[in-house]
Parts: sequence; C-alpha cells; structure tokens
Amino acid sequence: MAGAPTVSLPELRSLLASGRARLFDVRSREEAAAGTIPGALNIPVSELESALQMEPAAFKALYSAEKPEPEDENLVFFCQMGKRGFQATQLAQGLGYTGARNYTGAYREWFEKEG
Repeated sequence: MAGAPTVSLPELRSLLASGRARLFDVRSREEAAAGTIPGALNIPVSELESALQMEPAAFKALYSAEKPEPEDENLVFFCQMGKRGFQATQLAQGLGYTGARNYTGAYREWFEKEG
C-alpha cells in the first residue's frame, strides 16, 4: 500500500520490546474486545479524526490515555486486515502526525504469529 509509511512484524516486535511505539487499534470496539495486540489503544477509525483533534484533557478523559503529540515517532495504527490501518495512518499524517505508520500485517498476522 503506497502512500503511508509502514512497519513490519519484526520491526513492530523490536519497537514494542524497547517501548518505542504507541499502538492504536482502529477496529470497532467489538472487534478489539475480542482480542487485540497487548498495549494497543482502541480508537475506531470512525472516531480517529475527532480524537486526534481533541484537547489533551478531553482525549485522556475519553480514552484513559495520553493524547499523542504530532511530533511523536512510531505511532502505529492497525486494523484486522490492513485497509483501515492504512486509512488511519493517512488521516493522522494529514493532521500533522509525522510519525504515523501502518502495521500492514494487521491483527490477522499478529494473531497468527504471536497469538
């Protein structure tokens, strides 16, 4: 998928092991409740644009997590198969989040190899 920076499974493992990535599961709440990558914050892609434009305090109140900063590196978005993660990465980049990246293997690959 051209047009958005990506991250592979080995790279994601390394980033997570070193604490250098923030994971965002952009699937529905129902999908995320059935299983997600440990440490991921669930923000459905339909809410992402408004979430990334919230004031930090409102973001924290709604998602119980710190809002990412536009300059943060390795903001990794993923979904089930890759399409919504790609859309989320493009959306975040459009809002100035320069470190947004798409985990192209998505939850499907994670579950197959790590689950």
